[in-house]
Amino acid sequence: MNLVGKKETMEEKNERKSLENNEKSVVITNQDESNNKITYRGWKVMPFIIGNETFEKLGTIGTLANLLVYLTTVFNLDSITATNIINIFNGSASLSTLLGAFLCDTYFGRFKTLGFCTVASFLGLLTIQLTAAIKTMHPPQCGNSSTICEGPNAGQMTFLLAGFALLIVGAAGIRPCNLAFGADQFNPNTESGKKGINSFFNWYFFTFTFAQMVSLSLIVYIQSNVSWAVGLGIPAGLMLFSCVVYYLGSKSYVKVKATGSPVTSIVQVVVVSFKKRGLNLPDQDPLLSLFDYMPPHSINSKLPHTCQFRFLDKAAIVTPQDHINQDGSASDPWNLCSIQQVEELKCLLRVIPIWLSGIVYYVAIVQQNTMLVFQALQSDRRLFHSNFQIPAASYTIFTMLSLTIWLPIYDRKVVPLLQRVTKKEGGFTLLQRMGIGMFISILCMIVSGIVEEQRRTMALTKPLGIMPRKGAISSMSGSWLIPQLALAGLSEAFTLVGQVEFYYKQFPENMRSLAGSLFFCGLAGSSYLSSLLISVIHKVTQKSATGNWLPQDLNKGRLDYFYFIIAGVGVINLCYFIVCAKWYKYKGVGDGNNDNSSSIELDHVSKKYERSVNGV
Repeated sequence: MNLVGKKETMEEKNERKSLENNEKSVVITNQDESNNKITYRGWKVMPFIIGNETFEKLGTIGTLANLLVYLTTVFNLDSITATNIINIFNGSASLSTLLGAFLCDTYFGRFKTLGFCTVASFLGLLTIQLTAAIKTMHPPQCGNSSTICEGPNAGQMTFLLAGFALLIVGAAGIRPCNLAFGADQFNPNTESGKKGINSFFNWYFFTFTFAQMVSLSLIVYIQSNVSWAVGLGIPAGLMLFSCVVYYLGSKSYVKVKATGSPVTSIVQVVVVSFKKRGLNLPDQDPLLSLFDYMPPHSINSKLPHTCQFRFLDKAAIVTPQDHINQDGSASDPWNLCSIQQVEELKCLLRVIPIWLSGIVYYVAIVQQNTMLVFQALQSDRRLFHSNFQIPAASYTIFTMLSLTIWLPIYDRKVVPLLQRVTKKEGGFTLLQRMGIGMFISILCMIVSGIVEEQRRTMALTKPLGIMPRKGAISSMSGSWLIPQLALAGLSEAFTLVGQVEFYYKQFPENMRSLAGSLFFCGLAGSSYLSSLLISVIHKVTQKSATGNWLPQDLNKGRLDYFYFIIAGVGVINLCYFIVCAKWYKYKGVGDGNNDNSSSIELDHVSKKYERSVNGV
């Protein structure tokens, strides 16, 4: 047992050295020819990068946080239409990261991609701001007594959607590239560089939290209580400043050029396995009978052969027509793939069922950013019974606070205690953490349904007033919405953070940009699924005897039933996830080893490097 442990340690050291040498060679190769030696400026360029990130987040979050209220109050859209627009926009923005990561890795590199997409985001925010500033670009304002208001015309809607489209272009490049570009500025082969990367991610998440706090409080308040034109103009101005700050440091950045996308290798395995589908797999040891080649400077760790998805192994069958180069590689990779390539594709395929469960899970969290806003609008939002009202969109800040408060407690107090009990790194395996978060999301939906039932009852029996186009305002305090938001944040701390780490560790090293994109694609799927679910229930219940569950006036509907349905779907999804988790084989664990938890120890990247890149 000790000999095996020593052998694995030596392999990990050799692979780590190979990784570091390869990273170094890739970066130097992509420098300007006049520079023979790469210069990492690290913290000297951080004011430009962190400044860009801070103002970019203030701009985008400051606009998107209150967009649902903007669509219903300024553009006079009904609740269902506005919610679907927001869900489709969020889904498209997340889905676009897949294309953005591919174009970045294959053609443009991170510097050009970030620069172009930051400008696109500014133009998108400016377009949306103009819809508020110019009277002809939005419908006429409704009076307080109006029940039917004039909606936007085709031109107004087209201009608004053009702003959304530009924001989607911006998200396509910013989301998968911003963290990685910051990490590029530090030398990953030195201790100071590794510490710098860790510190950069800490600063990044600090600025992200800061941006959310400011956006959900100050900017949202200006939009809701002062002026939409001013409230949307501030984020646009901040994004313009973000563009200026970014390009001020352009001469000092380390700019890693595009080196190609790992998607090519995935497609090659699929194509070759289909070409050789009629061949029979040999009965002897795959390492002896199949094509086993590992590029000498590959950043990927060597993966053991697994029996799952065995039909893909046919891509590594050597036929008389296949030719091998002198260095051991295949002369035509579209006719012969290595076992390593096959196993890398298997890593992706094994993650897909887990990824699908994440799509259904996040539907519950989506409601805390959409439907909850409508609940807050028809609740008592007065602060300590004063005349000051908390903006409806600002309540979502409690989700962030719950996540922010819980994570350090979990990391510093809970994990060490669990490690002594379970004897596992992290206390729980990654899949166990994700399962706990899914269970909490079910509780979140149950609490949401109970609170909504109480809000509706008090609105019908003890109304506080009437809101135009909505109905009676419940005398229930908006503070009763905090428990479900706190549960949502706690759920995200387990499942969403666990998902990011899971994708990072379980994907081959050269697919980690793709892993980040897959995470955002899961969020996109959740937004689309939520929009579909809302539309279906709206149409089905509209013709039922009980009446529409999701009308403009929530007091006339049954939003609590909608929440309970999502909780039921969550129970089914949790059962599906448990089955997938039992079937799942962690990366680096061969068929002879069923100890899933030990796979975390097999990742050859150092622990500090893992934690830093985990945020990408």
